[in-house]
Amino acid sequence: MTEKQKAQIDAMSQYELCSMWRFARSGEPLLQDDTGKYFAKVMKEKGGFTPEISKSLGWN
Repeated sequence: MTEKQKAQIDAMSQYELCSMWRFARSGEPLLQDDTGKYFAKVMKEKGGFTPEISKSLGWN
């Protein structure tokens, strides 16, 4: 994971993290390997998916 990737993840809101988690294309670098593990950790720390976020995002 690069410092730029870490900073990008840290700057994302709970909603933005959940949106990327649900809608990212296969192979998204922020969701791969150690970066993906960090992404999941930060998303969980910020509250993860809530029913409200899930409903708001939908399944477009």
